[in-house]
Amino acid sequence: MLAHIFKGIKAYAGTFKLISKLRLWKYFGIPMAISFLTAALIGFSAWGLSDNLGAFISKIWFWEWGAVTFRTISDFIGALIIIALGIILYRHIVMALSAPFMSPVSEKIEKHLFGADHSHRNTSNAEQLWRGIRINVRNLVMELLLTIPIILIGFIPVVGIISSVLLFLVQSYYAGFGNMDYTLERHFKYSESIQFVKRNRGLAIGNGMVFMLMLLIPVVGIILVLPLSVTAASTETLKVLESTKSLQKKIS
Repeated sequence: MLAHIFKGIKAYAGTFKLISKLRLWKYFGIPMAISFLTAALIGFSAWGLSDNLGAFISKIWFWEWGAVTFRTISDFIGALIIIALGIILYRHIVMALSAPFMSPVSEKIEKHLFGADHSHRNTSNAEQLWRGIRINVRNLVMELLLTIPIILIGFIPVVGIISSVLLFLVQSYYAGFGNMDYTLERHFKYSESIQFVKRNRGLAIGNGMVFMLMLLIPVVGIILVLPLSVTAASTETLKVLESTKSLQKKIS
């Protein structure tokens, strides 16, 4: 697992060079705009909703003493919850809408690495968009089912530190999942792709960890996160696919 996580992280090395060499920047224009606008919309929404959520949480404190302090803590907790859920929504919205633009990027990387005759399923823009929406809605539901209990665990003293780590790993996994599927959609059906990512969850986590950390960089991180993470995920996913095919040939 750890070795695969490091592979997923290491795949980011040389992404700028590969993007420039294959002239892929033109494919990232619209996804960059989608990423920036979605982040701005969710950011403003989070700013307005955090106080409301904080006020709701503060109602569980029935006593007058310490009410002001607890309201301050509630506002902080409310902001954290909104930010965590906002990041989840941001990722899945951007990844779903960017599918028709990211699939050609993955395909060009595949042809560069393994040749133009490399076989794969042909899919249209509409099919890519539907696949992206389907995968990301599925992942959104699964991620929320895991995230909400983890956030609740965070309220427990000491254990809260562990919940922060778990939350980061869960979000990293599903971020990497989405990036890998731009390649997998040409090779596997929906259910087969899910099984592939589960078998290679370390790669997904490694790719997603860098994705999540890049979001911490103001403006620049939001703009560049998709080009770099998709390129890194494509190169590493393709290597796994190729090694799997080679192994199957040897066995047969």
